[in-house]
Amino acid sequence: MKFKFNIIILILLSLFLTSCGKSEKKEEPKEKTEEHSEHESSELAELTQEQMNAVGISLGQIEMKELTSVVKANGGLSVPNNNKASATSLYGGVIKTLNVQVGDFVKKGQVIATIANPEFIQLQEDYLTTGSRITFAEQEYRRQRELFDNDAGAKKNLQNADAELKTLRTKRASLQRQIQMMGISPGNVSNQNLRSGLAVTAPISGTISNILLQIGSYINVSSPVAEIVDNSSLHLDLQVFEKDLPSIKVGQKIHFTLTNNPVEEYDAEVYSIGTAFENQSKTIPIHCKVKGNKNGLIDGMNATAVISLDNKLMSAVPNTAITSADGKDYIFLVSDKKTEDHKDEKSQEKHNEKTVNFERIEVVKGTSEMGYTAITPVKSIPEGTKIATKGAFFINAKLTNSGEHEH
Repeated sequence: MKFKFNIIILILLSLFLTSCGKSEKKEEPKEKTEEHSEHESSELAELTQEQMNAVGISLGQIEMKELTSVVKANGGLSVPNNNKASATSLYGGVIKTLNVQVGDFVKKGQVIATIANPEFIQLQEDYLTTGSRITFAEQEYRRQRELFDNDAGAKKNLQNADAELKTLRTKRASLQRQIQMMGISPGNVSNQNLRSGLAVTAPISGTISNILLQIGSYINVSSPVAEIVDNSSLHLDLQVFEKDLPSIKVGQKIHFTLTNNPVEEYDAEVYSIGTAFENQSKTIPIHCKVKGNKNGLIDGMNATAVISLDNKLMSAVPNTAITSADGKDYIFLVSDKKTEDHKDEKSQEKHNEKTVNFERIEVVKGTSEMGYTAITPVKSIPEGTKIATKGAFFINAKLTNSGEHEH
C-alpha cells in the first residue's frame, strides 16, 4: 500500500513540473512581444485631434514636384591679374606725402603719393640747357650751310654742325619723354618753375588693398607704394568633383554664400570650365562671373556655392513636414501601429478619444525650392501613405517627451 502511495506522488509531481515548464515557455514570446512593442513605440507618437488642432498639424501625402537639382561646391573669390595693379614710381626718391588709405576708391591717374629727389631738378635743368644749345646749334648749322653754298666754307664744317644739331635734338626728345613720364608737362618747365617732387598715380581705377610704404621711406624703382584691386571684375572659382563635371555647362546660374556670412546670398554664372585636374584633389576648376550685388565681396574670400542643374521630378514634402534631431532628418507617417497601452484610468480616458498615431521615419534631404524639399526615405513608404505636412516639430517634441516619461 505504501508503494502504491509513493507511485501516485511521483506521478503527480511529474505532471506538476511539466505544467510549469509549459507555462514558462508560453511566457517567453510574451516577453519578446513586449520588447518588440517597446521598440516600435519608441518611434510612435499619439496625439488627440484636439492636440493636433491646437498646434496646427496638417495631413497630406508625399508629392512629386519638379524641383531644380543642384551640385554643391566650395571655392573662393578672385580678381584677374589684369584687374590688379601696383602703384610704383619710375624714379627713386623719398616719400613726401601719402594721399590715400586702405579701402579708399581711386580713379585711374589719381595722385596717390609724391616723392622728392634732387635728381628731378637736374633732369629739368638738362632739358632747359639742351633747348638752349639746340638754338645755338641751329644758328651754327644755318651759318655753315650759307658758307658752303657760297663756296666759302668747308663741307666738313657743315657736316659737323648738322651732326651736333641732330644729337642735341635727340637728347632733348629723350629728356622731354622722361619729364612726361615723371608727370611734368615739358611746356611748363622753366627756370622759375623747377619741380623737385614727383607724383605717383593710380594705374587703374579700384580700391586700395594695401599700402606698402610710409612717409619718409625711400622708394626704389621696383618698390610699389600701394596695391589696387578692381572688384568690378570679381570672379568665383569653384572646385567640382569629377562625377559632377558632366552636369556643369557654361551659362548655368549659381547661388553662393560667404563662409563668414552664410545669410547673404550672391549670384554668379559659369563662363569657363577647366580642362585639367587641380593638383592632387581630383577636382576641376569652374570659373564664374559674379553678377549683381557685390557689396562686401573681397578678393580671397571663401565661398560655398550651389550650381543649378535641370529640373527633375522628385519626391518632395513641404519644409514644415521635416524635423531634425540628433543630426538626422525625419518625417512623420500616419500609422496603424499602436503605442504601449497604459492601464491607469487617465490613460484609458485618453484612448477613448479620437487619436492619431504618427511613426517617425528618417529621410535624406535633397534640394529645396519654393517651400518644398526633395526627400529620400531610409526605408520604403507605401504609396498613398498620409504624412504630417505641417507641425512635424511639435510631433517630435511630443515623441521625445513621451520617451523620456516612459524611461
